[in-house]
Amino acid sequence: MTLIDANKIVIENLRRIVTCAPGEGGPLVGWRMRNLATLAGNLCIGVEDGRVTYVGERDELPVAFADAHTHDGGEFVCTPGLIDCHTHPAFVRSRADEFALRLSGATYEEIAEAGGGIVSSTRAVRESSDEELAEETARNLLRLRRHGVVVAEGKSGYGLSLEHELRQLRAIRDAAASANMVTVGTCLAAHSIPVEYREQSGGREKYLELVTEEILPAVVDEGLAERADIFCERNVFEPDETRRFAERATELGLRLTIHADQMSDSGAAGIAAEFGADSADHLEYLSDESLQAMREASTTAVLLPGSTYVLKMDQWADGLRLREQDVCVALATDFNPGSSPVANPAFVMNLAVMHCGLKPTEAIAAFTVNAAQALRLDTNEWGVIKPGSRAAFALWDVDHEREIPYYAGSNMCIEVVTCQGWRS
Repeated sequence: MTLIDANKIVIENLRRIVTCAPGEGGPLVGWRMRNLATLAGNLCIGVEDGRVTYVGERDELPVAFADAHTHDGGEFVCTPGLIDCHTHPAFVRSRADEFALRLSGATYEEIAEAGGGIVSSTRAVRESSDEELAEETARNLLRLRRHGVVVAEGKSGYGLSLEHELRQLRAIRDAAASANMVTVGTCLAAHSIPVEYREQSGGREKYLELVTEEILPAVVDEGLAERADIFCERNVFEPDETRRFAERATELGLRLTIHADQMSDSGAAGIAAEFGADSADHLEYLSDESLQAMREASTTAVLLPGSTYVLKMDQWADGLRLREQDVCVALATDFNPGSSPVANPAFVMNLAVMHCGLKPTEAIAAFTVNAAQALRLDTNEWGVIKPGSRAAFALWDVDHEREIPYYAGSNMCIEVVTCQGWRS
């Protein structure tokens, strides 16, 4: 993990540069997902003040870089720094004990009903000190960065109270600086019904009111998140509750994303489209009707095959179907302590290629420029390498970019390079 502290930099001796930036610009949708606009040769990247200003042959580098600091790219393949558009990094303890239970046949829902799952993570967050929560959140972000990630969406959702949701979002914000990453905060207070509300009459309604009337406004007042998220699923939040949440979040100026259609077809992806959400995430049970609504609303489909794998689900999200219908498709790790303790995007790419119908190049597009689109980041700056883009790169010890999803479970990311001023 290299931060180059210089205003003018040349990253040279690169074998291939995967720009993810064909001439049309924007996210890569439909057949365009295969066009990563890769360069080959004796290549370099010129950077000034945290922005790329030159990409191409070393012999044609502008003379303005004659006195620039140089960094040896080691003849590696260079991609944009990866963007992980769905993560839950603000947790303090693993749930490896539940992993053993799942291997013994217990379902995700059975574990939750027995006091595990989100309940377990909530208890750990509430019992932690501010210092412990901040340290563990930074540690989790660094796990992602070691695998090529420079931008991570970070969700709360293990606090499930006003005090502890705010603590989580502060930890995500503060951990970004210590990990030299960019985070996009998302309030997921509507992740589950906390135990103390399950045990009282009318508790479900009272908790949803707490979320919409106290937690979300407090998050906005403190500027801790740009987005709001809700888990729409049986035994969690119903479609009518999801609409109520979406209306309030939108009213408060928060952008929306929804945990949608993971365990069943609830129509949640259609609700996401109805409210112009950034994305609908999971989508293992996505209906044709919801898919068409997403396409019309330009709502990104974020696939999370890491959780499908860990939960040993029979049904995988159909990335091929989405791509063929010209829906913008992104991938993310869903890194969390329970359903997806997966911090390796390349492994998620492999799962998407093996089970979700994507091609290797499409999987890379889904973790770069399309993931930027899922977070509504500027796709001229994020998830691409071209003049004006942010100077954040992942270097891979492979001969060709198609090998990134190929080496299943291995971390072929040899170095993450960021340059002074890239975050500002």
